[in-house]
Amino acid sequence: MSTDRPAAPESVHFIRAIIDQDNRSGKWGGQVVTRFPPEPNGYLHIGHAKSICLNFGLAKEYGGRCHLRMDDTNPTKEDVEYVESIQEDVRWLGFDWGEHFYFASDYFGRMFSYAEELILKGKAYVCFQTEEEMRATRGTVTEPGTPSPWRDTAPQDNLRLFRQMCAGELPDGHCTLRAKIDMGHANMKMRDLPMVRIRHAHHHRTGDQFCVYPLYDFAHCLSDSVEGITHSICTLEFENNRELYDWFLDNLDGVHHPQQIEFARLRLSYTVMSKRKLLALVKEGQVSGWDDPRMPTIAGLRRRGVTAESIREFAERIGVAKANSTVSVELFESCIRDDLNTRAPRLLAVARPLKVTLTNWPEGQVEELDAALWPHDVPKEGSRALPFSGSLFIERDDFALTPPKGWHRLAPGGEVRLRHAYIIRCDDVVKDDSGEVVELRCSVDLDTRSGSAAADRKVKGTIHWVSAAHAVPAELRLYSRLFRVEDPDAAESYAEALNPDSLEIVRGALVEPAAATMPPDARLQFERQGYFWADPKDSRPEALVFNRIISLKDSWAKAQPAPAPAAKKPEPAKPEPVKPSALSLSPAAEALTKRLGVAPTVARVLDEDAAALAFVEAAIAEGAAPAAAANTVVNDLLPAAKGAALSTLSLNPAGLAALVNLVTKGEISSKQAKEVLAECLGGGESPAAVVKRLGLSEASRGPGSDDAGCLLAAPVLPSTKTSLRQDGSSPHHSTGRAFAAATRLLGLGRLRCSSAGAGAPARRPGARSTPAA
Repeated sequence: MSTDRPAAPESVHFIRAIIDQDNRSGKWGGQVVTRFPPEPNGYLHIGHAKSICLNFGLAKEYGGRCHLRMDDTNPTKEDVEYVESIQEDVRWLGFDWGEHFYFASDYFGRMFSYAEELILKGKAYVCFQTEEEMRATRGTVTEPGTPSPWRDTAPQDNLRLFRQMCAGELPDGHCTLRAKIDMGHANMKMRDLPMVRIRHAHHHRTGDQFCVYPLYDFAHCLSDSVEGITHSICTLEFENNRELYDWFLDNLDGVHHPQQIEFARLRLSYTVMSKRKLLALVKEGQVSGWDDPRMPTIAGLRRRGVTAESIREFAERIGVAKANSTVSVELFESCIRDDLNTRAPRLLAVARPLKVTLTNWPEGQVEELDAALWPHDVPKEGSRALPFSGSLFIERDDFALTPPKGWHRLAPGGEVRLRHAYIIRCDDVVKDDSGEVVELRCSVDLDTRSGSAAADRKVKGTIHWVSAAHAVPAELRLYSRLFRVEDPDAAESYAEALNPDSLEIVRGALVEPAAATMPPDARLQFERQGYFWADPKDSRPEALVFNRIISLKDSWAKAQPAPAPAAKKPEPAKPEPVKPSALSLSPAAEALTKRLGVAPTVARVLDEDAAALAFVEAAIAEGAAPAAAANTVVNDLLPAAKGAALSTLSLNPAGLAALVNLVTKGEISSKQAKEVLAECLGGGESPAAVVKRLGLSEASRGPGSDDAGCLLAAPVLPSTKTSLRQDGSSPHHSTGRAFAAATRLLGLGRLRCSSAGAGAPARRPGARSTPAA
């Protein structure tokens, strides 16, 4: 097999490093054989997607192969439905196992032969203790277990008893075959774990051929061995199992011995990853099925309209780590938005229609407007014919009888521009007998058609609309997070943690006619509504149903009730000055100083703030210089956030990368970068757009632009994480002045802050991509 490897990616995680070392040493003859081994007892979820992308991705990267194997050792919980769904999910994610599709049940006969070998070597015995008795005699982490009374049965007697088990001569639960290891072992997995149990049950694949079945821990490592797996990549909960797996393989003659490597499994905020709990949601009717679009299953995400590309991008962004941590769901949502932003054409839809009659529009006249499908910041071309008539529908929320301060949409006597069309003025309001507004009578300025020479008259608001005679009825399903708490697993009852507003069904919505002619797999952006696609099960040409894949921006934190104010704590006594020797860096912070090329003070902040470090890593992945990205996050973004999640700022990692690169390439000065950053945070524009709008350039930089508070400066501004300089002294007054200047420039009053915990950054769609009223 070829050992040639493509150019190394930017991020060489520890598993790649292990494989590289194996290839250099010739350990596996240059082979890389991985596997994805799910148990077919439920549908795969987003956590499995990370493992799928890792195992199949590494095999492809190193010119090897990845097996898909069903670890089907428990016939009472497994089903062909799950087998088929797993295959569909892996294929949909973009991976192919070729001819290497296997079942652990294919190896049952060989496993039982291995069991007999261990029996004859005195390494396994038949035990008649019940499950409860085995648990009671297992011991604790500080106390050894009590040996089974049958532990010293002679090998020949054990062989006879085991063959009786296999022949079906003994009832369920009568006895088990146990490994004879060490009842006083520090690793509880090594205390004579059961290997084979009696279970007279029909198997989805082997039928009634067997009445004994290997337990997972015995079957798993042997399946890897039989298939010649080189790198058996598992999640961290299998770390203690590795010693047991090694014991099984080391005590069998001439078997292949894979190398097990553990990595941190995916934990996602506001999400449950337990198949047992997901199954309970299905069985209890809390959701409509495994593919309910609110479920974190791959089938549910697919039905909702999430693309395989965005899931693969998410898996790449979160990387591979050795320690468990929770990834913010905002990062996943950011990947979804980033993907849809460039693939979803923009159309118009009205969720809650309010009739508008244009009193001065020629009766019966229909005008076809040429409306762009893509905003200016998406490098695609295309348009559609958008019919315009004298009878329209607008969004009911876009009209207010008594407008609040700062209202820029329609009100009595007010004007707005209709997207792609004309400016209209509300002249009269029609109400029904109950006083509800049922119609607006408006006049249209016929000289203000978008794109015409006289269309430059400005009004403050732009709203969307549809033509009454041409609009197509549709049902909109507005999905939100299934759980309302950040850690559903920590809740007393997962059912109580469910979000009662996770689904809102809007019937009677109206969409422009182009929405009904889009291909079935097309994702759409209904402007100001969100990203949608036609439900693959329920939508029909005569009855359209659109699922909202995701909103245009993260409005979750804003919608949550503010937490109760905490009781005021007495101010702590001021600490004694810390000597420089006391400010030693952790090994992780020390590594950051070398890898990113930053001062120890910057590294210390990033070491203590996982969300900030994730933001920096994401910016580096987008092409930012490491030191520049790290300094900007610590010196500018963290003070601007004032304790809120960086994902609530209107600047994502790609935007940060673009900004620091403008400085490092000399296109703008550091001082100008401060101004650009403030504009980006306040309005959501891209750095390039701000530079163009403000007419900034390196030629316009004035004297004193490289001041101490510049965007890429290394000194750390005061923050909640640290208030000490590298030498251990208190911050200098000039740093305080720089912080004050940064505060003013960043326009903290315009930041969108949230009470949510810190998380990974979420990309905010550009404000111009989705015109707001």
